[in-house]
Amino acid sequence: MIQNAFSMLMDIRRLVPNPSGRPLSFVLALTRAFIGCGLFLLSADVMALDPLRATDKEIPHLLGLGDPNDFLLIESRPIQRSVELGRFLFFDKRLSGDGTIACSSCHLPSRAFTDGNAVPTGIKGQRGHRNAPTIVNRLYGRSFFWDGRAHTLPEQTLEPFLSPVEHGLSQRDLLSMIRSIPGYRRLFREAFGTDVTEDGIATALTHFQWTILSGNSPVDRFDYRGDATALPAAAQRGFLVFRGKGGCVRCHAGPNYTDEQYHNLGVGWESSHVDLGRYSVTRQPEDIGAFKTPTLREVAQTAPYMHDGRFKTLREVVNFYNHGGVSNPHQDPIMRPLFLSDDEREDLEVFLNNLSGEGWQQAVAPRVFPK
Repeated sequence: MIQNAFSMLMDIRRLVPNPSGRPLSFVLALTRAFIGCGLFLLSADVMALDPLRATDKEIPHLLGLGDPNDFLLIESRPIQRSVELGRFLFFDKRLSGDGTIACSSCHLPSRAFTDGNAVPTGIKGQRGHRNAPTIVNRLYGRSFFWDGRAHTLPEQTLEPFLSPVEHGLSQRDLLSMIRSIPGYRRLFREAFGTDVTEDGIATALTHFQWTILSGNSPVDRFDYRGDATALPAAAQRGFLVFRGKGGCVRCHAGPNYTDEQYHNLGVGWESSHVDLGRYSVTRQPEDIGAFKTPTLREVAQTAPYMHDGRFKTLREVVNFYNHGGVSNPHQDPIMRPLFLSDDEREDLEVFLNNLSGEGWQQAVAPRVFPK
């Protein structure tokens, strides 16, 4: 044992830095070694005391939704600092061509991250041509935009900044604008260890949006826990219509109530101008007039409805489906008249109103922004 201890002391003596080149006594060597170990442990303690930097941001597993860990990108796990940075970017109106538009201008927390308009308004009062969909549960999304032209949320999240109708910036303008704010440069270094970059902007905004969830609705408590008291009788009957005679689950399927696929329902085909939808991306004839199935989570909060925002109420939507949409050469074959009675339509509407849950209400605008 004594021999092993002596060997350890010799090893420490050899490893301890000695810029002078003169031999170190065992006492001095041990002193320097212990000081070095102490500084290392102190540094670790400081990092541990900074939870925003040292810990991942926990995404809750809400009733009715999949385990978020199964959907998070392995190479891009959110941390507290990146989520908070994304929150600043999401609500900051300075990041637009005229200082009037933020992401939150079209995705208002008070409206479950929609804006209540048929189509959104961008800089200089310009109007878009498609409805602003909710961004709840985008963690579980596999296609983005109504026409699916973005494959990932980081890809989608930059496009509005570069749209001349929305934020109206160029890539250079966006980067220089954020870099001109010292507080943002500091936050980027703390979150990613780099200066402001395009990838960093997209990642931070993605991480923030991953925290905007909707689950644990009355429907979930009834469906997953068997709690009959969670859902009114009319909604329970509506659930049967949803799964049965209404055939809604053919498209609004899974935990997020969407198949993430594209369908031509006939919306707009009664007019002289038809939005070609998914076809503009794929150029495949079967995609003419097809649009992505939106989630039904929070649907009671996200009127108006459809890709052009034409319907102001859920009753109008239900009636549209009940009539089989609008017939056209490219209409999805699943669209057909449903022949629902007045009572069945009313029950279905009550069911849809009970898909409002929790998990997004905590995402609110910052009181102050980086300077």
